[in-house]
Amino acid sequence: MAIPRYHRQGGPALLSAGFRPFFLFGALWAAVAIPIWLTVFAGESQLPSRLAPVVWHVHEMIFGYGAAVVAGFLLTAIPNWTGRLPLQDWPLAALVILWAVGRLAVLFSARLGPQSVAVLDLAFPAVFAAVVAREIVTGRNWRNLPMLAALALLFAGNLLVHLDAIGLSATAETGNRIGVGTLLMLISLVGGRIIPSFTRNWLAKERPEISAPTTFSLIDRAALAAVALALIVWAYNPDLAIAPWLELLAGVAVGLRLARWRGRATVREPLLTILHIGYGWLALGFVLLATSSLVHILPPTTAVHALTTGAIGTMTLAVMTRASLGHTGRPLAAGRGTRTIYLFITIAAILRLIAPLDATHYVLLLAVAGAVWSAAFGLFVLLYGRALARARVKHGSAQPI
Repeated sequence: MAIPRYHRQGGPALLSAGFRPFFLFGALWAAVAIPIWLTVFAGESQLPSRLAPVVWHVHEMIFGYGAAVVAGFLLTAIPNWTGRLPLQDWPLAALVILWAVGRLAVLFSARLGPQSVAVLDLAFPAVFAAVVAREIVTGRNWRNLPMLAALALLFAGNLLVHLDAIGLSATAETGNRIGVGTLLMLISLVGGRIIPSFTRNWLAKERPEISAPTTFSLIDRAALAAVALALIVWAYNPDLAIAPWLELLAGVAVGLRLARWRGRATVREPLLTILHIGYGWLALGFVLLATSSLVHILPPTTAVHALTTGAIGTMTLAVMTRASLGHTGRPLAAGRGTRTIYLFITIAAILRLIAPLDATHYVLLLAVAGAVWSAAFGLFVLLYGRALARARVKHGSAQPI
C-alpha cells in the first residue's frame, strides 16, 4: 500500500492512522485469547462467557482479532483508493473503543444479558461498515465495493452467533463459518493483488533475470470463483455431498494460481516469502478439507486449522509486519525479530495440524502450538509496539525490526 495523505494531527501518534491501534491491539488480543482458551480446554478454568468455549474461541479469533486486522488494513488502504483523508484522532479512538468493548462484553457475557452483549459487540462492525461505506460512496470507488460486502458478511456472521446466544436460533457454528469464509475470501482477493505485485517489483529490482509473475487472467478469475463457491457451500453446510469436490477444486485452483507468482525466487526476501507461504496454506487447507471428507483419514479440525492458523494467521502477520514497516518509515526489510515472528507462526500452524494425529500427546502438542502462536503475536507487540505508538520516522533513519 502506498502512503496515504494525512492531515496535521495533534493527538497521540497511535491515533494518526488506522493500522496503528488495530494492528497493535488486535495482535495483543490474539496473543492473550489463545492462552485463555487453552486453560478452559484443559479444564483448569471456566470461561466467564455465555458462549460455549469452542464457539467463543472461534468467534474471538475471527470477529475479534480478524476484524481488527481488516479494520487496520482498510482504514489505511481506503484513503489510497479514494484520495480522501484517513480516519484519525478521536474518531479513530472511538472506533477502537467500540472494538475493545465488544471483546470485554463477549468475554464476560455470562454476567450480562445476551441482548446487551449483542448490541455492545455488534456496534463496532456496524459503525465500521458505515464508515467504509461513506468513504467508498463519497470517493466513488466502486471497484472496491466487494470490501463493503465482506464487512456485511462479517456483521451477519457475528449476528448469527449472538442470535444463538440469545436463544432465538441454533446458528452459532454457521455464523462462525461465515466469518472464517469471509476472511479466507479476503485473503484470496487481497493476496491475489498484493503478492504478484510486490513480487514483480522486487524481482525487477533484485533479480531481473527472473521472469515476472503472470498478470491477472482467466485462471485467476476461475480460481476466485472456485474459492467463493467452495466457501459458500462450506459455510452453509460442510456435510453436503458436493462440498469436498468444490473444496478440492478450490485448493487445486489456488495452488495453480500461486505457482504462477515466482514464489521460489523470493527466498532472499522474507517479507515476500511469507506472503507466498501464507497463500500456500490456503491451497493446502482446501485440499485437506476435501481429504477429511472424502477418505476420512484426517479429522476435520486439521483442515480447518490449516485455513485459520495457517492461512489467516500467517497472511495477517505478513501484512501487518510489512504495512507497519512501510507506513512508519522503516526499511522494507525483515530483521531478526520479524523473521522470528514468521518462524513462530509457521511452527504454530504445523503443530496445530499434527496435534490431532497423536492422541497420546494431543493436549501437550495443543499447548505448545498455542504457546508458539502467542509468542508470534506477543513478539509482534513487543517489537512493533514502539514503532506503532511513535511518529513516522524519516526514511532510512531506522533499522529493520
